Amino acid sequence: MRLAELVMAVVMAIFSVYLMWKSAELPIGWIPREGPGGGAWPFWLATGMLVCCIAIIVRWIRRTSPPSRSSEPYMDKTTIKLFVVGAGSLGVMIAAIHIIGVYFAVPLFLLFYMRYVGRHQWITTAALASATPIVSFLFFEIVLRITLPKGYSEPLFYPLYDFFF
Repeated sequence: MRLAELVMAVVMAIFSVYLMWKSAELPIGWIPREGPGGGAWPFWLATGMLVCCIAIIVRWIRRTSPPSRSSEPYMDKTTIKLFVVGAGSLGVMIAAIHIIGVYFAVPLFLLFYMRYVGRHQWITTAALASATPIVSFLFFEIVLRITLPKGYSEPLFYPLYDFFF
């Protein structure tokens, strides 16, 4: 556990520096009469992430956090099984996006993960799996006008586009 904490903090710190460097190719400050520059959000978010990574490294050196004092293995058999199920179901969801689209793949993933992995009640699972694609559609497609992949289900959305546009 101790080594895993340090390795992740260092890797994430390096990634943070890279993101800061790349986002600084765009303006990162405030542009008069326009607002924040195109690189502002990713730059300052990566800066915050770097500060957190440095804090984790300092806590690791001082051994003030529970993981920094732990000699337990990073992943036991149960954790590995849960990781494989989570990563596998995410992989299936991502593959399904190209076939049935985001608005059907995400609810199927939520149904599986919440009910069978999280063991939530059916009413909670169904409510979230139903609300998520509706809210996502309204937010991305209608408000932001960002089209998400719909796969073969795209013709089902034509009446909605006619209604909103």
